[in-house]
Amino acid sequence: MSVESLHRRSFLHSATRFATGLSAAAIVWSTSGPLARRSRSQEVVRPTSENGVDWYDVQQWGVEGRGWSDTARYFDRLPARAESKVRGAVWSLSRHSAGMVARFATSATTIHVRYRLLSNRVAMYHMPATGVSGIDLYAEDSDGHDRWLAVSRPEKQDVLQVLASGIDPLPDKKQRAYTAYLPLYNGVERLEFGVPAGGDFRPIAPRTDKPLVFYGTSIMHGACASRPGMSITGILGRRLELPVINLGFSGNGRMEKEVGQFLGEIDPAVFVIDCLPNMKAAEVAARTVPLVQQLRAARPNAPILLVEDRTYTNARFRASSRDRHTTSRAAQQVAFDKLVADGVKQLYYLPGDQLLGVDGEAATDGSHPNDLGMVRYADAYQKILHDILNQ
Repeated sequence: MSVESLHRRSFLHSATRFATGLSAAAIVWSTSGPLARRSRSQEVVRPTSENGVDWYDVQQWGVEGRGWSDTARYFDRLPARAESKVRGAVWSLSRHSAGMVARFATSATTIHVRYRLLSNRVAMYHMPATGVSGIDLYAEDSDGHDRWLAVSRPEKQDVLQVLASGIDPLPDKKQRAYTAYLPLYNGVERLEFGVPAGGDFRPIAPRTDKPLVFYGTSIMHGACASRPGMSITGILGRRLELPVINLGFSGNGRMEKEVGQFLGEIDPAVFVIDCLPNMKAAEVAARTVPLVQQLRAARPNAPILLVEDRTYTNARFRASSRDRHTTSRAAQQVAFDKLVADGVKQLYYLPGDQLLGVDGEAATDGSHPNDLGMVRYADAYQKILHDILNQ
């Protein structure tokens, strides 16, 4: 499908692992969607046993959603060398673990979690602790789909909880695969999952597929999902069965060349640029073309998707909001048309006027999506990303 035909379409409608038991000292399997694409590695992980629980440190087999290995802290979203390059606010927000997931399999019917958060600010006035600082657990069902099971309820910086209990066992003590989504608006210092002592536990290594890379604002960062798995990147990662790298920086998604430098170091399935909620028309006009050119120079063949800002859910009552949407969208449209005219290929566009729907029910505060808004965003994204990925 051509750039022009993709641009003309609205893309605003929804598109439409098997494990054998291993011992506690387990072989890591690298997974990537269907079983046929899995491969073995020979890494062995061993638990620490305390008070009747075998604890497994996720850093032994790795979390998915890290764009760099040279980070100051394991769960940071930018490399350590970015601290001297990006603005302080961007660096501080990059310490959050948004978009990261850990996977494992076990036949245990009780799963424990313990972790230390970077900050003792476990919740925000408009976003609960489960979303800001929670570990969100999904389990694979009999059809191979990940379905929500449980979320931690942090009250302080150090969390020790039974994450799920009374889980239905599978026949013949088969292992069930789990995906755990890490906190959206807090960092993680360390993270372990536990099963009853002597129980089986199989780490599942991060997938090696090219990731969907999202650069954006607080909305992409995860505000205001009730739990991490309900973020836009969490939903899309499940639906499209691809790794995601979440580079949403709350209040600071501004198409900056300093961030673009690091984006270009990643080899993505698609670059998604969703920064307009943090930018006014003049900034959009000045920065869109240079950012796309920067990414294209670094990754000549990578698809790039430009996304408009969502419409404030109370914009019908505020002329200032409507004017901001009109002017910023027009500026990005002009930039997009110029890039296409200049021969930039693999460039796509997603309108924003209905990203949150039209009934006014999909945001917590007029701006940040609630869970309904996150699903609507994902619906719009899923259609266009599916088309891009399947060209």
